[in-house]
Amino acid sequence: MSSAYPHLFSPVQVAGARFKNRIVHAAMTTRYAAAGKVTDRLITYGTTRARGGAAAIVTEPMNLLRRQANPTKVNVWADDAQPGLERWAEAIRACDSHLIAQVQDPGRGRNMPGRNPGAIGASALPDDLSWTVPYALTTSEVEDLILEFARASRRLRERGFSGVEISAGHGHLFHQFMAVRSNERIDRFGGDLVARTRILVELLAALRHECGADFVIGVKLPAEDGMPDGIDLAEARAITGIVHATGVPDYLTWCWGSHSDTLYWHLPDMHGPRAPWMQRIAELAQAAPGVRIGALGLLTDPNEGERIVRDGLADLVMLGRPLVTDPGWGIKADQGREAQIRYCVSCNTCWGAIIANQTLACDNNPRVGLLDELDWQPARAAGPRHVVVVGAGVAGLEAAWVAAARGHRVTVFGASAEVGGKARLHALLPGGESLSSIYDYQRLAADRYGVHFELGVHARLQDVLALQPDTVVLATGSTPRWPAWLPAEWRDEGLVADLRDTVAGLVGRRTREPGTAVIGDEDHTAFTYAAAEMLHRRFGRVVLVTPRPGIAADEALVLRQGIYQRLYRSGIEVITLSTLQLGDAFADGTVLARHILTGAVAPIEDVALLTYATARKPRDELAAGLRAAGVPVQLVGDALAPRTVLAATGDGHRVGNAL
Repeated sequence: MSSAYPHLFSPVQVAGARFKNRIVHAAMTTRYAAAGKVTDRLITYGTTRARGGAAAIVTEPMNLLRRQANPTKVNVWADDAQPGLERWAEAIRACDSHLIAQVQDPGRGRNMPGRNPGAIGASALPDDLSWTVPYALTTSEVEDLILEFARASRRLRERGFSGVEISAGHGHLFHQFMAVRSNERIDRFGGDLVARTRILVELLAALRHECGADFVIGVKLPAEDGMPDGIDLAEARAITGIVHATGVPDYLTWCWGSHSDTLYWHLPDMHGPRAPWMQRIAELAQAAPGVRIGALGLLTDPNEGERIVRDGLADLVMLGRPLVTDPGWGIKADQGREAQIRYCVSCNTCWGAIIANQTLACDNNPRVGLLDELDWQPARAAGPRHVVVVGAGVAGLEAAWVAAARGHRVTVFGASAEVGGKARLHALLPGGESLSSIYDYQRLAADRYGVHFELGVHARLQDVLALQPDTVVLATGSTPRWPAWLPAEWRDEGLVADLRDTVAGLVGRRTREPGTAVIGDEDHTAFTYAAAEMLHRRFGRVVLVTPRPGIAADEALVLRQGIYQRLYRSGIEVITLSTLQLGDAFADGTVLARHILTGAVAPIEDVALLTYATARKPRDELAAGLRAAGVPVQLVGDALAPRTVLAATGDGHRVGNAL
């Protein structure tokens, strides 16, 4: 069978390596290494993606310098790590793929809480995010660093690695040398752009000298970092020309943002266009004729990859998050099984997990890094049973299709006419569209395994018992837990509503409303702020009031930055450290925001809509009735406790496998 993507799946030569196709796994931190050594899980993660179609795997940053001692990264410099490195490279090569190690040091850059007292840098200037002030390397120390990187890379070659990729963007050490903002040196590594780029130029020469002509050397360069005295597009093009003139790089790609308020640029979500950097990558590539070019940034669909290669925009399609979500992205596309791909939803849960020092995780793939992850099929159950799932959100759907794949007869009740639950509602809000990929995949899988759906049905106890289930999975969501101070009459008289109900009632309506929409934010997740954006399109004024000192506290930094930017640009007002209270003039459209610390009151006038995003509590009435009737009950998703999408899909997957 010929591929529907002939350009994407055409081979290409990169230095001494023949790539079987154009798919490259871009570097993603996994936190699977342990004590500085390669682990079985780290090898499994790579081989699974190589078997799934990736022609090359770029590793997460490695510890190539002796001063680098992060135990969740592999110590290339350590003798006791060499057997593991060799085993890793051999395992990838056995899958007709190539292992490429990433060369990087964060320098002063830090995106985790706190400062890094051991940081090094071009100059003693503070990091924009953490305010870490690095030790400024001397001239001889920069030269030693270059040599140490190169000699460690030679070790990698000797262990069977096909190449290295220098991470020179993202606000890391090399980026810091190249940007005026972070380099005020007066030696030969500071001054004009040629001098500031010298560290990279000399590293490239040292790598080629140590590793030979057929060793793949790639470079990820900075494009626009969005900061004053940083790197803009014109300077990025000039840097590209300087690097290209060395004759060393075998491939180039570019990244956006830095360790600053633009960190979120390097992991675009769905609040902007798809493939947002592609045209600019093609423009930058003009400064490097003859070098293989990598496309990077919010590429999730095989059609995008095919178009990029076919139209000559790039030679390599570099995927990070999509191959976390589905390691078989490549072979499924090549075999015409696109409907079976679990697509990345660009939610950046993976980034949030690794920055929190947790292992890699994914909202749409509960089996990341497990041995059987590729084209996983659950084990058949010892005997078929009738499983009834109440609730058709992502937790219930995951439990349903997995249970059905195990051989059980499965019936799903859903209160809405369509599946998806809260995720479906979020998918209708600004930036939420891609969430549909989760429940779309689950519904297709459920249909494939014969799950029966009863949609548009609010299942009562007698409805469930009438089916004589052997076990019931409750995925019925949750209800608001209103603040204790909130007057009951506000709710009884319809003066305040749950944000989810409000959104459900307003989605799709285009009429512009007068007055102010007020949101009491005790939720702090992306749903609340997407809802605020939607309300801003309907109302002349939107005010967020929160008892916390800031907003979006439960979202990863790269998401939080985007939320801040969008709310600020749209003029949505944020009142922190405050609670909503009933005002004397509420009947005239006024409520109060009372400051928790000072008691000062800020009146919010002309209120047309008052809604609350608050803590949730599970609905447990149906569970009690079923247990009283002797029916085994399993709780998943918000019915167990208020959860994230990651936890909800994980719950469903776990329970479906246990049935």
